[in-house]
Amino acid sequence: MPIFQIVGAKLKKLKVLQLDKEKTLQQLVEANLSEVLDMAFLDSEYTTTFGGRIDTLAVDDSGAPVIIEYKRNKNDNVINQSLSYLKWLKSQKPGFFEKLIQDKLGTEAAKKVQLDWNNPRVICIAESFSKFDIDTAEVVPLRIELMRYRYYDNNVFSLEPVHLAEGGTITTEAHQKDAQKHQNEDKTISVEALLTKGSPETKELFGQLRERIMALDESVEEKPTSLYVAYRRSKNFAEVHINKSGLKIFMRPFEYSDPKNMVEKISEGYNWTLDRKVYLKSAAELDDVISLIEQSFKDVL
Repeated sequence: MPIFQIVGAKLKKLKVLQLDKEKTLQQLVEANLSEVLDMAFLDSEYTTTFGGRIDTLAVDDSGAPVIIEYKRNKNDNVINQSLSYLKWLKSQKPGFFEKLIQDKLGTEAAKKVQLDWNNPRVICIAESFSKFDIDTAEVVPLRIELMRYRYYDNNVFSLEPVHLAEGGTITTEAHQKDAQKHQNEDKTISVEALLTKGSPETKELFGQLRERIMALDESVEEKPTSLYVAYRRSKNFAEVHINKSGLKIFMRPFEYSDPKNMVEKISEGYNWTLDRKVYLKSAAELDDVISLIEQSFKDVL
């Protein structure tokens, strides 16, 4: 789909330009990984024991390991190369990746990551993909995601999905054995389990908030983690922590219309992308808090 710039009362179609080299694309995405893909950058040109080098290693906001590969041209066999790196990643133990997160992000940030070792992602970013590429991504039972980039004049850059994959559990026997600890932990994750932390009043308040958030749009998804309940549409826009005294809600970095000054900014960020928080302690505050969450939701549209 073409991109237009408004010039007076006219629409001017932006021209598609070529990036000078593949490394430019990689550096641009890595420098803005949190903004464009809701991920934390871990390493660049990571050398594997198989002999290859992974373009970008990252961890997403749900704790899944991510391999990102870039290609300027559609003829480059980026998918097969990415699958080779995924095979290498699956041969490692979860402790390897947990240590990498701690080394790269620091101890405090690492504590906030609930590693989802069973659902690694592969993201291939290229100017275009062939039908063969798309067919391959659709039939391979792994989380392979194809994303098309465009670079336009006036320094406009876009990144759009060509194929997205839902999370699926890796069934390799060795991988299952290594990740059994994490699988057992995942079984205890549910909204109901998190609600045990709250008082009867907090549980009632969460129920009202939950109903209002899900009513924002039919595309809103709810995902409980071991620490909070996340609400997302392509990216997380709210994370609700349930406490005895009320609800603590983290939202996206955004200049909110906040007449009652309810939003607090977290100085060093939380979970890399959601660095604003608001408290909900009574039903009387519900309308104001929902107004803020709706603004955060619109930031991911």
